[in-house]
Amino acid sequence: MPAPSRLFRLSADGPVLDGIPEHGRVPRYYAVKVELLAVIAELGEGAVLPTERELCERFEVSRATVRQAVAELVLEGRLSRRQGSGTYIAGPKLVQPLAPTGRRPGIRPGRTAITLERRPAGRALAADLRVTSDAEVFHLERVLLAGDERVGLESTYLLASRCPDLLEVFVPEQPLNEQLGVEPAGAEERVETVLATPREALLIGTNPALPMLLTHRISWGPDGVPFERVRSLYRGDRLSFTTRLGG
Repeated sequence: MPAPSRLFRLSADGPVLDGIPEHGRVPRYYAVKVELLAVIAELGEGAVLPTERELCERFEVSRATVRQAVAELVLEGRLSRRQGSGTYIAGPKLVQPLAPTGRRPGIRPGRTAITLERRPAGRALAADLRVTSDAEVFHLERVLLAGDERVGLESTYLLASRCPDLLEVFVPEQPLNEQLGVEPAGAEERVETVLATPREALLIGTNPALPMLLTHRISWGPDGVPFERVRSLYRGDRLSFTTRLGG
């Protein structure tokens, strides 16, 4: 019996082997995915991916195989689907410090305020800020931007006793710490992966099925008393986090 022909020539010295089972048989969709990575590199950011039919003809595989390969690349943030327009090559992920401290080179960060209200803290928030549940807090909700692209949603809760006039003096374009005249002396942050709620996905402009990165941060002042809790939800397909250990 003649040896089965290979649709793709796979290299053993590159990232092609990632995800290949120990028995060495490469899933057909994965081989297509590897070939698509080369197509992505060739076309470049913002280019339109060939249609599903064109890819099927090019790689001589079924539509189901192409769809699975493309779906994984969308989940990884390498491709981006646009309703009624097609599938596009996505730009590189934005590298975000785990505890952001300023602007990143080449990227214009921004925020669009959508909620600013004064309300009672409630039990859970009160426990984090070490106040009673009826203590007043400000809730500020903002969409996070990288250039003109929506990449996250941030909810900030501040003790009203620290900034009683925030509603009157708030300037959306100005960093919040500058408006408050206070810099955190320290903070504790937790990171996890979640799925966005339908409302969050709508505000961020993402698919509810895509994984999101969620950070919770509690900040305290020089007196050691917590004054702020921030919940930040980031698109997992457009952001990656980095942290530095040691000197």
